[in-house]
Amino acid sequence: MCSIEYHSVKQYIVGNYPVAVGSMSETANSENTTPWLVIVIIVAVIFGGIAFWFTSEDNDQQPVVEAPIVEVVEEKVPEEKVVEKVSPESIPEMPDIMDIPETETEPVEEQSPLPKLDESDDFLKAALPDLTWRKELLKLVITDDLIRRVVVFTDNFAQGTLAYEYTPFVQPAVKFSAVEQVNEKGISTGQWQWDESTARRFTLYIDLLRSIDSESLVELYIEVKPLISEAYAELGYPDQDFTDVLQDSIVRVLDMELPRQEMTLVRPSVMYKFDNSELEALPETDKLLLRIGRENLLVLKSVLLEFSDKLAKAEAEN
Repeated sequence: MCSIEYHSVKQYIVGNYPVAVGSMSETANSENTTPWLVIVIIVAVIFGGIAFWFTSEDNDQQPVVEAPIVEVVEEKVPEEKVVEKVSPESIPEMPDIMDIPETETEPVEEQSPLPKLDESDDFLKAALPDLTWRKELLKLVITDDLIRRVVVFTDNFAQGTLAYEYTPFVQPAVKFSAVEQVNEKGISTGQWQWDESTARRFTLYIDLLRSIDSESLVELYIEVKPLISEAYAELGYPDQDFTDVLQDSIVRVLDMELPRQEMTLVRPSVMYKFDNSELEALPETDKLLLRIGRENLLVLKSVLLEFSDKLAKAEAEN
């Protein structure tokens, strides 16, 4: 067993730290103990010097580099929409569609662009100039109650009769004339020769018809057809189509054949008659067509044929 005695304390300066070490007297193994104690003291001094160096005033004088201040931008997170759960109990009960009363709407009357039949003259007066480039010849047309005139005259014409009081055209200013035949002694034979020059009084009427655009005329006819049907119903034909009657009257003109023989006339009274009994037996409409002259009749047939074809196509489309 060893005993240690402290005889004196010696102070050692290790680094910057004073260290007191007592003088020891050992009774046994003192030489082995001393080196270990010195090593422990030296290690403590070294760690103390390092700590002192970090906290010394010399280190405080070193420049301090401040770290840059980074502004942190807080990112806005979109708020989540909260979808409320709807329970079946919270849905209001909808009424049955059969229980909803229907709202009564007043019928809207369609306004027709056409005037009334009794007020249609002004409408036609405004429309006729668009049909022809010979507008000066429209003075030959009687625009007073024109639709009824056309309907009545056409209905009679289709039956072979002439309703002069309802003609849609004014009467020719030049009257019909014939050349009286005489024998070698200058005595009248009681016969008159057809004067072809008298057919010229119808030339202006034919020129007017020839100047009319057939397609535009058909369009106007289709437009005023309701008024035409109303006028035709007034004659006692409410269930018949006036177009059929119009086509019949056109066919009558197209079927008219011109006689090859000379048309000799007689005058038993004020009125002239054909000396040929077959010609005299012709309907009034056919005899009128003979009076307008050969050339005028050929032009009239051409005009009516074109109008008839386009009218038939228009009626089929409508």
